[in-house]
Amino acid sequence: MRTTMEAVGNDARIARGMARQMALRRTRLGVGEKSLGWKVAFGAPAAMQRLSLAAPLVGFLTDRALLASGATVPLAHWAKPAAEAEIAVHMGRDLPGGADRDRVKAAIAGLGPAIEIADVDIAPDDVEEILAGNIYQRHVIVGPCDTERAGCALDGLTCSVARRGTEIARTSDPQALTGEIIGIVRHVATVLAACGERLRAGEIIITGSIIPPLWVEAGDDISFALEPVGSLSVRFAG
Repeated sequence: MRTTMEAVGNDARIARGMARQMALRRTRLGVGEKSLGWKVAFGAPAAMQRLSLAAPLVGFLTDRALLASGATVPLAHWAKPAAEAEIAVHMGRDLPGGADRDRVKAAIAGLGPAIEIADVDIAPDDVEEILAGNIYQRHVIVGPCDTERAGCALDGLTCSVARRGTEIARTSDPQALTGEIIGIVRHVATVLAACGERLRAGEIIITGSIIPPLWVEAGDDISFALEPVGSLSVRFAG
């Protein structure tokens, strides 16, 4: 097994932050939360450069964070809420660290839409603290899994994001900001293996925002359509 330092490119900030994050996850699972999967963040080139990262950061998801599409999220006492439209990878098989490309593709059961809701409650400049706090994660909405997209088949996908009923972004290249999704899945599996965890069948990975994060406020509603797979929405209240 690779050491944590090897898996994160000998970045001590990430090694320390992941150790603290995994301890938080164990605590939360120990009181009854169930693993939903994993998330990546800060994978856009500008963000990686600003934080001197060699790869995206990895966080965790549990069932406590899960909301239904159309849910209303109250923002009282939030610091700086954001919504992110993302591609969710649904895992059909366990995946060890260091797996080759073919094995990664074989482990992907399908793709679907997701919206992550985060609260940037500390300045996004301390990598260890960002990781220790699970990368601002608060909620996630997960749409249907299209099993015809097994193996990470992206051909023909179009992503559309709207705010208050008005389309604000559309792209047919959902990997433009996040990087290659197959590479993201492999990276998550390798980081988890180094931390003594494993990427497991039935889990999801939300792979990073396909557009820059949307800073939201009470009265906003955000919708994300991953055409032709499905669509999701979320509302925000005071």
